[in-house]
Amino acid sequence: MSRSGVSAAASGNVRGFAVRAGCSGSQTRVPKRTTTAFTLAEVLAALVFLAIVIPVAIQGLSLAGRAGEVAVRKGEASLIGEKVLNESVITTNWNQNTQSGSVRQSGRNYHWTLRNQSWGEDPNESAIRLLSVEVTYTAQGQDFSTRLWTLVDSTPPTTSTQTSQTVTGL
Repeated sequence: MSRSGVSAAASGNVRGFAVRAGCSGSQTRVPKRTTTAFTLAEVLAALVFLAIVIPVAIQGLSLAGRAGEVAVRKGEASLIGEKVLNESVITTNWNQNTQSGSVRQSGRNYHWTLRNQSWGEDPNESAIRLLSVEVTYTAQGQDFSTRLWTLVDSTPPTTSTQTSQTVTGL
């Protein structure tokens, strides 16, 4: 018996269980429902945590997006620089000191500058030339550049006569 004079069984509570009367008058025991909630301090702590984490995460995503865009543009600029160098070497139009131009690729503009300089390691100081191309491009409002170079021999080819013999098998 409890202090109020009503037994625990009669009031419907037996050691954490609620007692319910069934259809035939029998009683069944079901667990009590307990209500839980977050306290105001826990909610405020979660909001402060989110206020710190969300800007950092957004900054990280922005930085990753920028790095990806710069990498794509740098790859395109390298292809353009390689093309300009190859065309200049093949057509031998690199004899001028400086040339420049512009290329539009994938909807973006790339500016290139081709330079012909003496190579400091050449003992003749005129035979081997350093041919370099610098490609500039813009990514997310900032200017970037990529530089490629190669060595070319500027001495005119000598003409020599060669004789060849063809030998046929027996």
